[in-house]
Amino acid sequence: MVKYVLLFLAYTVSFIAADGQNGTVKNRLTINDELAPVPSGSLQIGGYVGEKLDLCIENRVMAQDVERLITPFQLKNDEHWGFRSEFWGKWFTSAMLGYGYTPTDKHRAVIDKAVKALVQTQSPDGYIGTYPVEHHLKDWDIWGRKYVLLGLIAYYDQIKDQEILRVAERVADHLILEAGPESGVNLTETGWIGWKGLASSSVLEPIALLYQRTGKKKYLDFAQHIIRLWDSPNRLTPTGIRLVHEALNQTPLWEMSGAPKAYEMMSCFEGLCEMYRITGNKEYFEASRSLINSILRDEIMLVGSGSLAEIWCNGKMRQSDPMYQGLETCVTVTWMKFLYQMLRLTGDSKYADQLEISLYNALFASQTPKGEWWSYYTGLMGERVPSHLQFPDVIMSCCVANGPRAMLLTPSWAVMSSSGGVAVNLYAPMKADLKTPRKQPFALDLTTGYPVDGKVVITVTIPKKETFSIDLRIPEWSRKAVVRVNGELLDKKVVPGAYAIVEREWSDQDQIEISFDMTSYLVDAPSGVPDAAIQRGPVVLAFDSRLVPFRHGVEVPPMYRYSFMKNKDNSIDVLLVTSPPVKEIWMTFQVPVMDEAGERHELPMCDYASAGNTWKEGNLFRVWIPQPFDFRHLYINNLGWSINVTDNAPRPTIPELYQK
Repeated sequence: MVKYVLLFLAYTVSFIAADGQNGTVKNRLTINDELAPVPSGSLQIGGYVGEKLDLCIENRVMAQDVERLITPFQLKNDEHWGFRSEFWGKWFTSAMLGYGYTPTDKHRAVIDKAVKALVQTQSPDGYIGTYPVEHHLKDWDIWGRKYVLLGLIAYYDQIKDQEILRVAERVADHLILEAGPESGVNLTETGWIGWKGLASSSVLEPIALLYQRTGKKKYLDFAQHIIRLWDSPNRLTPTGIRLVHEALNQTPLWEMSGAPKAYEMMSCFEGLCEMYRITGNKEYFEASRSLINSILRDEIMLVGSGSLAEIWCNGKMRQSDPMYQGLETCVTVTWMKFLYQMLRLTGDSKYADQLEISLYNALFASQTPKGEWWSYYTGLMGERVPSHLQFPDVIMSCCVANGPRAMLLTPSWAVMSSSGGVAVNLYAPMKADLKTPRKQPFALDLTTGYPVDGKVVITVTIPKKETFSIDLRIPEWSRKAVVRVNGELLDKKVVPGAYAIVEREWSDQDQIEISFDMTSYLVDAPSGVPDAAIQRGPVVLAFDSRLVPFRHGVEVPPMYRYSFMKNKDNSIDVLLVTSPPVKEIWMTFQVPVMDEAGERHELPMCDYASAGNTWKEGNLFRVWIPQPFDFRHLYINNLGWSINVTDNAPRPTIPELYQK
């Protein structure tokens, strides 16, 4: 424990202060993280990842029409199932992440204006929301208050404006008055009936965060009250939602007493992670770890996300089937945020491995090429479709508001502070300005084309020699990674799925070279049907109709049946195309296939995130390929765009307001 106190003193000190209830001084965190984000503004990320971050910030987050998000808070017009109240907080938390990554005066003006406008809508009793008084606690009201609190806390964390913290306290105090232990209200009975209290229960996260920042016991009491309610019978479920106990028992997610709503369930466990930091209650941690393992085992598909029509449904087994509303972007975002929580708590690189897979596949695929919009669903075949507008007056949907939160979380896990130095999780062209354990400034410069290739060079810039560790994430898929320091092989075994800990006395201009094994492998469909997909490093491949056109009749080659040509170890010899035929596609590969007569052919495939990225009708793609496959049925054209929208609405388009 002593080493963590010494290392994370700067991180922890903000949580050690006078208790607002009794004036005593106390440490509000019992558990300190194994890995911590480096200070805001420490990283500059380039390359493909950096471009995606920049587009997200400039064309979506900082281009937001803030007044449209504020108007529902002024009008209080969200009765009858509305949830406009979530949009400001979702957007604002991503704006704060964007400001932390690029803290410019221009971006500061945007966030200051947005928080000031929201605060002006606060009622005398402390309420900030979009519901009229007679509809408080109904439908999505508490869910919306959660996002208000998360936004206000995010602003306080970076700007340290005590007045904004007091505004957040008044919001929480009003909620406790209406739904706290003395109110007579069972909070898990509130919210939309279909999700059995999950949405309202997820307010646990900001209440726990508020306690961490104020030390006021009433917030800890309320948070513990919410957790107790999970085991209390209510009008929606006779046993209560039993999140902790059923997670510990590894109950299949689609059979849990609460609804199997993926996004809201994981949101509750984000709060449980915060409560573990506060209380040290091992049951909270074990339940969170058990749940995340269950999600990995049963739900997360090859591209790093899950859900069908927003719910858990044993999706890992079903992922090669045609999906109706598959892979909700909100699920991708919350999955990545849950992974980030567990990465911080455990320091286990497997969570960073999963973050990487989700980033390069499901998340990148959900963002439009110019970064101004997002998809609602991102299936494994069909077409890319921009999200529809859930509320045209706000020009927003839940996934458009939420997508940037995961994208702009990337700098938080790219490079992190570890117990003996730093951990490198993201391999992209990057400059990281950091501090050693002795608080000496130093820098890491990453030069790489990863994951297009597997070569990474890290150069250390440091004024004075100092001994500390640089921990290098070795992805589980890289079976034969090689690490050299100043040209010499690392003097310890490099283990896939763990950190290679390089602890030494570092000198100025020392270099680390990493060579990752970028062998491609054929992945068989988990359900046992004769379908296969290809994964190269962290990237999943797909057929795209721009590269392999939809064919029929006389256009079909004389041989009908084709199969991927794999080696004995299930590897497949794909070849990177150095001059891609379609400029909008990030990576293109020639993939060997064999026809039914035994003749070899090569077909082009691309990275999943680029597949279908014209976002136009008729640009078809597919990940899971029948073995053997027939060109006439390579794409399932009758699915079209309609599987990715709701209520048989017309094909959505990107609103003109945000088109660049």
